[in-house]
Amino acid sequence: MAINLQKGQRVSLDNTMKLALVGLGWDTNKYDGQEDFDLDASAFLLGANGKLIRDEDFVFYNNLNGRDGAVVHTGDNRTGDGDGDDEVIIIDFEKLPPEIERIAICVTIDDAERKRQNFGQVSNAYIRIAKIQDEFDTVGEQVLKFDLEEEFSIETALVVAEIYKKNGEWKFNAIAAGYQGGLAAICRSFGANV
Repeated sequence: MAINLQKGQRVSLDNTMKLALVGLGWDTNKYDGQEDFDLDASAFLLGANGKLIRDEDFVFYNNLNGRDGAVVHTGDNRTGDGDGDDEVIIIDFEKLPPEIERIAICVTIDDAERKRQNFGQVSNAYIRIAKIQDEFDTVGEQVLKFDLEEEFSIETALVVAEIYKKNGEWKFNAIAAGYQGGLAAICRSFGANV
């Protein structure tokens, strides 16, 4: 049975889970702007200091495969139309380099400042974790879901959640921290060169 989390809650992940599907979904509210929203999911594979160790540890629409194939982004959804997950990231816990201790899962709005868009115009956002059998399993057995119910009026980037290792066990932390400055602001916070 899946667990529904609230902001700030932490939960241990099933230690038998070798492959995890991280599904992110959202809807955009009607607004008077003329341009479509393009939300982008990304994953930052971080060391003990909370920073990227290598550039390829930043997985996003321009780098779909992380180091050693441990984290794979399945592709950019430019519209977010339809039901279900809008973007998906697959984590293979057995392939993660041992120095990776945290995986920050983020969502940003592409070109938000120019388009005058922010997360206040986004609704029904969520992240879910599902245990999957192989990389072709697109649904899996859902183990947890975190609905982002908070209102973000000016933010253009979010750290949605973090998957982290503690005492050899992987855990999930429901964060929902907003940033102004889009993807560049999050990249700088995790030590990426922008």
